[in-house]
Amino acid sequence: MIEHVVNNFRKVYRKKVQVTSNTGLSCKIPFEPLVTVLEKIFGIVLVLLVWELMPRLELIDPFLLPPFSDVIQSLFTLVSTGEIFKHFSISISRSVTGFFIGIGIAIPLGVFMGWYDKLEEVVDPLVQACRNSSVLALYPVFLLLFGIGEVSKMAIIIWGTIWPALLNTISGVKNTDPLLIKAARSMGVSKLTLLYKVIAPAALPSILTGVRLSAASSILVLVAAEMIGANAGLGFMIFYFEERYAVPEMYAGIITMSLLGVTVNYLLVALEKRLTGWKEKIVNE
Repeated sequence: MIEHVVNNFRKVYRKKVQVTSNTGLSCKIPFEPLVTVLEKIFGIVLVLLVWELMPRLELIDPFLLPPFSDVIQSLFTLVSTGEIFKHFSISISRSVTGFFIGIGIAIPLGVFMGWYDKLEEVVDPLVQACRNSSVLALYPVFLLLFGIGEVSKMAIIIWGTIWPALLNTISGVKNTDPLLIKAARSMGVSKLTLLYKVIAPAALPSILTGVRLSAASSILVLVAAEMIGANAGLGFMIFYFEERYAVPEMYAGIITMSLLGVTVNYLLVALEKRLTGWKEKIVNE
């Protein structure tokens, strides 16, 4: 049904509007950008509309799922009082610090493991075991080791951030075109130059994908980390309001966390396109 509506909308608005002036000159106004934007937000608008109507029509208990307008009103209240900015800044600080430490460990280690096959063969079973272990299940271990404080939160964020970047870096290095490596070696380049001039650019798309996944992981782990033994942060705020049955405020915190994740993802996608534009040009050619 939704797809049918979108397709009909596309057929109508992809037509060009012909504007003719008195001089006989004409210009075409394409609706393609408008169609693209509407396609992207159509699903979101539909979900928000259903969210608003279901509690209003009492199809679901308004206490469990308040109308979206009530949640937005609560969000504005949190913004106007400045409370949400305090929690937001603390969460950003934790997430960004853990993220950069995590990828700072993962990328060099991934390049090293991808370059030396023997090392990768020895370490890979341990890596697979660690990355398949639930981060949330391991959080009590981090609490026992580091206590209830900033160190345990930072450690679990770093742990959750390392694996996507590490595995994608290994994959990018190992899948570098052998012809590129042979061509560079035939010209007598050093190993360091080969790594910097050939391996790194070829592996960059895969590395950036891993960085994007690590960023998402750092935010997801952050929420869980802040719900236990924290006194500030978005995760703490969500848990605080849930315990006090302030449901609209709880959903406002969840929306804020979602917007943070979406914003970070879009920024990293834009960075990825900027740094790997050469790859798209090669494919198009």
